[in-house]
Amino acid sequence: MAKVISVFNQKGGVGKTTTVINLSAAIARKKNKVLVIDVDPQANATSGLGLGGHEGKNIYDLLDSGEVEILHSQTKGLDLIASSPDLAGVELEISKRDNWQYILKVTLEKIKEDYDYIFIDSPPSLGVLSMISLVASDSIFIPVQSEYYALEGVGQLMNTISMVKDNFNPDLTIEGVVMCMYDSRTKLSTQVKDEVKKYFKGKVYNTTIPRNIRLAEAPSFGTHIFDYDNLSKGAWSYRKLAKEFLNNQE
Repeated sequence: MAKVISVFNQKGGVGKTTTVINLSAAIARKKNKVLVIDVDPQANATSGLGLGGHEGKNIYDLLDSGEVEILHSQTKGLDLIASSPDLAGVELEISKRDNWQYILKVTLEKIKEDYDYIFIDSPPSLGVLSMISLVASDSIFIPVQSEYYALEGVGQLMNTISMVKDNFNPDLTIEGVVMCMYDSRTKLSTQVKDEVKKYFKGKVYNTTIPRNIRLAEAPSFGTHIFDYDNLSKGAWSYRKLAKEFLNNQE
C-alpha cells in the first residue's frame, strides 16, 4: 500500500517540482514503484518527465469522472498521472460538490496497492487543488529555498496544515523539510537552515540541494537529472536525499 506524500509549499519558486521529479526518480531507481500525480495546472512535472505532449486522459478526467490513465516514464518503476492547463478551471466545479475535499483521497484508494510511494506535485497556493492533495496525503514534504524570505510563509503553511488536520485529515504529518538552492559557502544559507531547523525540530534533512545549472537544464530536455547528467552535483544530492528519505521509512 503506497504512502501518499504531497510536496507542498505555498511560496512559489522553492524547488518544489524539481524535487518531485528528481526525488521520485531517485526512489524509483532504488527498485521502488513510484507514481507522480501532477495536480499543478502549470504541468511542469508532466513536461519534466518527458510526457508533456500527452493528449489522453489526465488529472482533470480523474477529478471529473474518476477515469484514470497512468503513463509510464522512461524510468522503470516511475509512472505519472499527467496534468493539464484545463485543470485551472476545475476548482470552482469541484468546490460545488458535497464532501469535495475527499475527491482525490477516494480516487487514490483504487491505485494505492500498485505503488510503494505516491508523490503529489501540489500548486504553490492554497486553493481547492492544494486542499484535496493535502487531504489525500499521509504526509507533507516541504522544500524551502535558502534565502532571506524563506520563513516568511512558514507560519501560514503551518496554519494550513493545522486546519487540514483539525477538519479533514487528522493523521497528516510532516514527512520532512529539504533546503533547496543551498550554497554552503554563504553565511545566509547556513543561517536560514539553522532557523528552519529551529522551526521544524527534527524534520529537516541533513541533505541539501545546491544551486546547479544541470538541475535547471534537465526539465527542458524532458528528463530527470539522472538521465541528463548523472555525475552532476544535483544528481548526487538527490541520490543522497532519496537514501535519507528511504532510511527514515524503515
